[in-house]
Amino acid sequence: MKQLLNRFCIYIHNLFTVNPLAFIIEFKLQFKIMIFIHQIEAEETFSVRQPVLRPGKPIESCHFEGDNLGTTAHFGLYKNDKIIGVVSVFKVQNPNFIRKEQYQIRGMAVLEKYQRKGLGVQLVKKAEHYVKEKKGELIWFNARESAVPFYEKLNYKTKGSPFEISEIGTHFVMLKCI
Repeated sequence: MKQLLNRFCIYIHNLFTVNPLAFIIEFKLQFKIMIFIHQIEAEETFSVRQPVLRPGKPIESCHFEGDNLGTTAHFGLYKNDKIIGVVSVFKVQNPNFIRKEQYQIRGMAVLEKYQRKGLGVQLVKKAEHYVKEKKGELIWFNARESAVPFYEKLNYKTKGSPFEISEIGTHFVMLKCI
């Protein structure tokens, strides 16, 4: 939000000192669509989790164990007032890793219409920022096979062999030290 406000102040400055027409065009382009991320409640993730992660399944299947714990955080990515992406961060220890402060990402999803536009990257970065604020040392998760290249671009590494999650498909454990 601070960055958006700074941008707005620059545009106001340009309005009075540079080219007013350029300002109006730029203003319309920049502010017609507002995209932002903020913390949300678990239930607010379901409208994205269901079509992306649980298509054809009942909405109840979108509830994950630990969703409502005080140590869990959920973030929603909004386009104007519509939620289009979500990520959840759980304080969960994986016994295969020695780091003490571990967090697990679950329910990472962006509606299909908005995929491949860099929005998923912003959600992962928000999750990483949250973990850093909590003094976390490691982020891990179970990534769908199709998502592995996406996470590798963000410097996550696979650990171990692939495994199957019933009715969902092949997954890999991935991790990154923060």
